[in-house]
Amino acid sequence: MKYSSWEELKENCLKCTKCLLCETRTNVVFGAGNIKAEVMFIGEGPGEREDILASPFVGKSGKLLESMLLDIDLDRNKNIYIANIVKCRPPQNRDPLPEEQELCIDWLRNQVALLKPKIIVAVGRIAAMKIIDPSIKITKDHGIFYKKKKIWMMPTIHPASILRNPSQKSLVAEDLLNLKEKILEICTHTYPKIS
Repeated sequence: MKYSSWEELKENCLKCTKCLLCETRTNVVFGAGNIKAEVMFIGEGPGEREDILASPFVGKSGKLLESMLLDIDLDRNKNIYIANIVKCRPPQNRDPLPEEQELCIDWLRNQVALLKPKIIVAVGRIAAMKIIDPSIKITKDHGIFYKKKKIWMMPTIHPASILRNPSQKSLVAEDLLNLKEKILEICTHTYPKIS
């Protein structure tokens, strides 16, 4: 089903019972940020903190991502939008199952259709494989731009992976510099114009 407004989409998403994740969630984590953003970040699914606060990327890995984004002048409260493949937390933060992803993906498709982003950043292996290409190898393909249906898409390593393996932080920092270059090249209002 296609939705014509953010309000209608969110209202229906918050009531979703399509998969069994609805039975163990505290909250539906719809998404957060500027609904006029040109840049969208998509993760795999909410963790424990996100489930409690009903907002994506607010746990330890989210705080790390947020600080790295600020280094390239991106802020969820100003110029980006953040969402996930699945809107409910998988138990024990396990990977969302393929059938859960499939049952939930229409919510994300509607978000993308309403937002009309110029750039999508797939955060982590599962998001990259689901929205860019199932054959993506995140450690090899991170930071590379792909064009799908007029949208530039880039996979990057998940911040949770950086917390486990801090040497990956420099790789993600490089990805984000690539992202900033692409934003400057194709986006018109993500960064304020300096006259």
